[in-house]
Amino acid sequence: MTTVNSQQTTDDGQQTIDNGKVMRFIGFIKNWMLPIAMLAGVASYYIYVNIPALDGTHQVVGRLIGYVQPALLFCMLFVSFCRMSVRELKPRAWMLKLLAIQVVAFVALGLLIVWMPDVGSRVVIESAMVCMICPTATAAAVVTSKLRGNSNVVVSYTCLINLAVSLLVPAMVPFLHEGSMPGMTFELSFLIILAKVFPLLILPLVAAWFVRHLFPVFHAFILRQTDLAFHLWAVSLALAIGMSVKALEHSEESVENMVGIAVVSLVCCLAQFGLGRLIGRKHGEAVAGTQSLGQKNTVFAIWMGYTFLNPVTALAGGFYSIWHNVVNSWQLWRERKRMEDGKGDAA
Repeated sequence: MTTVNSQQTTDDGQQTIDNGKVMRFIGFIKNWMLPIAMLAGVASYYIYVNIPALDGTHQVVGRLIGYVQPALLFCMLFVSFCRMSVRELKPRAWMLKLLAIQVVAFVALGLLIVWMPDVGSRVVIESAMVCMICPTATAAAVVTSKLRGNSNVVVSYTCLINLAVSLLVPAMVPFLHEGSMPGMTFELSFLIILAKVFPLLILPLVAAWFVRHLFPVFHAFILRQTDLAFHLWAVSLALAIGMSVKALEHSEESVENMVGIAVVSLVCCLAQFGLGRLIGRKHGEAVAGTQSLGQKNTVFAIWMGYTFLNPVTALAGGFYSIWHNVVNSWQLWRERKRMEDGKGDAA
């Protein structure tokens, strides 16, 4: 009997150790999902294009990804919005300052291209446009909470900027490509782009509201899937990075322009984090302002780049993803350090 109990105790101890290893592995995957997803996207592309037997499928797969990527973005936003209450969406007047920064920068850079269509650094300017107009990431509210900021403010601004982007991008992009599509009027271009962007950014919010009120059982099921949005984001990011690599491989852009894209994405990232903090602090919402303006839905930025602009501009979203995660990692580390030191004020 003693031998049986001893064996059971040993087995239970081994199971506890195994469970601990599994949890640590899962934690490692979550903490490093950004580089894992990006490496997976790069590796998948090169493996796929170097399998001779799949040569005849490239065109079909490219079209398929064109449908899958927006669908994943829709689902990711839908799941995130399902966790938000309408009461959380109250806008603040000072958010208009954040909105003005994004809108004015996007329009000014667009007009620069319209007035000087043959400018040598056009791809760098388009990259800056992508970085400046990109909506706030739904994960920004989570980071804001960890930094002890007001996540409701971030939720409100996320909805506000999504609405602005869904109208502004279709209005500006046709001017950038004027003359490249013979017979395509501005009105038709606007409607075509609107049909792609509006459902992607606004309909998830509407769908989440309907599900919350009309299908409570399904809504409760969505809420129980705590990691669903995270997994969708990882798959979307891997696909987006794969498309960025494809654009890079087939591009004839100079090394200078590639370096320029990396640099301009870094400048846009630091500028928006800085301005967001400056404006937010003035209104008592330093953390929320920083995250609202600085942390971006970079999967959308990549999709926007290779769908509506020079495909190489998709790299701007990839670079921005690295920069804003570096900034957030530093902010979270600083917050942990502050808590360990016993300092109570949020950054």
